[in-house]
Amino acid sequence: MAAAAATAPGALGILQAGRARLVAACCARLGPGWRLSGSWTVPRVDPATWARGWTPAAGGAAWRRGYSSEVKTEDELRVRYLEEENRGIVVLGINRAYAKNSLSTNLIKMLSKAVDALKSDKKVRTIIVRSEVPGIFCAGADLKERVKMNSSEVGPFVSKIRAVINEIANLPVPTIAAIDGLALGGGLELALACDIRVAASSAKMGLVETKLAIIPGGGGTQRLPRAIGMSLAKELIFSARVLDGQAAKAVGLISHVLEQNQEGDAAYRKALDLAREFLPQVDLVTGLAIEEACYAQTIPTKDRLEGLLAFKEKRTPRYKGE
Repeated sequence: MAAAAATAPGALGILQAGRARLVAACCARLGPGWRLSGSWTVPRVDPATWARGWTPAAGGAAWRRGYSSEVKTEDELRVRYLEEENRGIVVLGINRAYAKNSLSTNLIKMLSKAVDALKSDKKVRTIIVRSEVPGIFCAGADLKERVKMNSSEVGPFVSKIRAVINEIANLPVPTIAAIDGLALGGGLELALACDIRVAASSAKMGLVETKLAIIPGGGGTQRLPRAIGMSLAKELIFSARVLDGQAAKAVGLISHVLEQNQEGDAAYRKALDLAREFLPQVDLVTGLAIEEACYAQTIPTKDRLEGLLAFKEKRTPRYKGE
């Protein structure tokens, strides 16, 4: 008995190590970002289900999203170029589950880089902004990071948020915000920068900055009145009121409201339907032909030659509209 007891811990360690290696091997076969949770019995799943980013829950009976508690900073924004019948649609997926998708310095930097690449990519036809985290669109600025900033750092950081949101608003293709969860403060300002907003009825959204003794700083004071009217916008900002999807639809803040589905992505699916509807309206070949025809009109102009000469002589051009 004593000998058996002495060897038991070592045997247990071997079993645990073997199990760990098996889990790692299974996850490697599933691909990056996938993990097994709970039961060892995994039901057969069609590829479309895996493609939506779902993993088996404990017991193998139900399904849930496979998000870890922490995400590497390079994974906080996922840029996906869709293929086949969705070619031309790009999805910007915010993925900071541990921080409720709040806008950090790193996330703003990644958004700026992604938007800069998208605005010059002629293959992009429609952009969807969504969350990869269930129940959250974006909870606003990362206040845990903000509280560590010096007063001199806050202004430039808010200016950077405002600039990135402006870049999204100025993208040359239709943009759709899919609000499947909480969108507060800067999160709603991000959605307001998009051309179209769709939301689940269970979503919550509002500009709540006055509760923190500040005002919206990412364009909310300007875009909300343009979306729902001056008087109502003032009321919502002064009160820091939070609206659900139905109330947001009633005041014109969003275009479509959907009952949330079991997967938690009803707004995203509607956004995808809208994006598909936009695709055939101006196909890429036609668009490029229009661009070429417009450019051709500038070639024989005197202003074009003046622009080139001014650039060569490092002076301000003197255009005459000729």
